[in-house]
Amino acid sequence: MISLLGNETSANHLYTGLQAMLADVVPDFELRMKADLAADINRLKVERNAVILGHNYMEPALFHSIPDYVGDSLDLARQAATTDKDIIVFCGVRFMAETAKILNPGKTVLLPSKNAGCSLAASITAADVRELKYKFPGVPVVTYVNTYAEVKAESDICCTSSNAAAVVESLKSETVIFLPDEYLARNVAKETGRHIIFPTKEPHSASEAELDYQMIGWRGRCEVHEKFTLDDIANIRKQFPDVVILAHQECSPEVVAASDYSGSTNSMIKYVEQTKAPRYLLLTECAMGENIAAANPEKEMLRLCSVRCPHMNQITLEETLASLQKDQYVIEIPEEIRARAARAVERMIAIG
Repeated sequence: MISLLGNETSANHLYTGLQAMLADVVPDFELRMKADLAADINRLKVERNAVILGHNYMEPALFHSIPDYVGDSLDLARQAATTDKDIIVFCGVRFMAETAKILNPGKTVLLPSKNAGCSLAASITAADVRELKYKFPGVPVVTYVNTYAEVKAESDICCTSSNAAAVVESLKSETVIFLPDEYLARNVAKETGRHIIFPTKEPHSASEAELDYQMIGWRGRCEVHEKFTLDDIANIRKQFPDVVILAHQECSPEVVAASDYSGSTNSMIKYVEQTKAPRYLLLTECAMGENIAAANPEKEMLRLCSVRCPHMNQITLEETLASLQKDQYVIEIPEEIRARAARAVERMIAIG
C-alpha cells in the first residue's frame, strides 16, 4: 500500500491534506507543527536516498504524511525486499526493522526509537526454540514474524497473521511447532483443523508424548490484543446492535468467534473499504482505527481506544526526523544469524 502524502515536501500542501483527513481528530495547531516536521522529513529522505516504511499502527499524522509505503508486516517486508534506496527508515517496532535488515544486509536500516520493542517478541528466545526442537525432533518450526532475528534464525519458515494458515498448510507436515503467539496459534489451529498443545518448559514428559496433537504452541501474547474481552463486545453490541466488529487474529479465540470478521491489519482495512455497514469497530491498536477513519470519511468508525501499544507509540515525527539527521538507531545483525533468519523470511514472502 502506497502512502497518501508521503512524497510531498511542501509543508502547506501537507497541512492541507492532513487537515482534510484529521481535522476532527487532531487540533489545528498540532497539525501545523506536524506538517512542518513531515515536510522536513520528506525533503531529507530525498536528499539521503531513503525510503520510509510505515506500519498500520502508526499515529495518524505520521501515517498519512511521511511513509512511502504503508501496510502490515508482510506488505512492508515485501517492500523492504525490493527497495533500491540506500537507507530504510522503519516506522514500526524493532522486529520489523530487523526483518528489513535481514533482507537488505548491505543497506542502512534505521529505527527511529531504540525503545520500540514488542511484548510478544520478548516472550521467546532462541534458546527456547532450540529446547522445543530438542523435545520435538524433526518437527518444522513456523515462527510469527513478530519475533527477533535470533528466533527467526532457529526457524524453518516465518509467517504473518495474513498468511499464517497458508504457511502451516504449505509444509505438508502432520505436526508443526507454531511460535510464539498463543492466541494466533489457537486461531490457526482451529482454521486448519489441528489439535494444539502448549508444552511446559520442563523436559519432555511422557504425558506430552502420549497426547494426540498436530500443533505445538507457545504462551506468548500481545499486550494489546489480549486485553480485548467478550464483555467489550457485549457492551458495544448492546449500545450499537448494528455494529460490525473486526478482530485481529492476535485476539483470543473467544473474542474472534464473537466478532463478525477476523484477520490481519491489511485484511481488516480491505474489509472496511469493500463492505457497507452502519458502523464498524476494530479490536486492535487504536491508531489503526483512526487511520481507516481518516482515509474513509464516509464510513462510521466506533472508537474503543482504551488500549494503545506503548511500543508503536515510541515512533514519532520528531524521532523520525532525528533518525534521518543523525543515523539513529542503526539496526545491526550478526551475519551468521542474519543469513539463517533470511531463509525463513524469504520462504514466508514466497508463500504470499
